[in-house]
This record gives sequence, structure tokens and C-alpha cells, in this order.
Amino acid sequence: MLCVDLPMKETTQVLVGSLDQIGLGQGRCFVIGTRKVAVFRLRNGEVCALDACCPHRAGPLAEGIIGGGIVICPLHGYKFSLADGRGLDNDLAVSSYQAEVHEGMIFLRLSRAD
Repeated sequence: MLCVDLPMKETTQVLVGSLDQIGLGQGRCFVIGTRKVAVFRLRNGEVCALDACCPHRAGPLAEGIIGGGIVICPLHGYKFSLADGRGLDNDLAVSSYQAEVHEGMIFLRLSRAD
């Protein structure tokens, strides 16, 4: 888990780290202020970001299985959309964050309301 401690403005773009820190088809948890965010590097090269903890029992989503646009919580198998964080087999949801890669570095767009 990596920690980034930056002051938050209304909306800001936050550098979380290098794309090389996340293997293809894997996720990694980053701490940004008081928030934990799971960043996923999909096999097609896309990067997605969701809240790092499953709302069911706080399972570590960054350690979940990803594929087909979903992440499966490693604790109890709850499925969430990587695109928007909605639960696919449950009534729960996690926040999603806009993730971009520039020159090999991962940036997330965050706001105080996220």
C-alpha cells in the first residue's frame, strides 16, 4: 500500500505512482489522505480505480480477481463493475474515480465529495 498525502482542493488531479507498480491484470491499494483507493491495470492497458474496501465486510478489492470489466472481492465473492463501482450481484456499490496515465504515471481525479 502506498501513501500520498496531498491537500485536497474542490477537484484535483493526484499523482499516485508509476504504472510499473501494478502488474497487468492486477490491482494495488494506494492511500490518498484519509482515503484508500484500489487502482487496477487491466490486461488491455486501461487503468480503473475504485474504493479499496468492499462495503460488505471491508474486503481488500485490490487483491480481488479482475476480468470482463469486474472485480470480485476476495473475501466473499461480491462482484463490482470496474467502470462505475456498482454491485453486479448485490445491492452495494463503491465509489469509482477517473484514472489516467501520462508518461507512465497514474493520476486520479478526486474531489472532496468523493
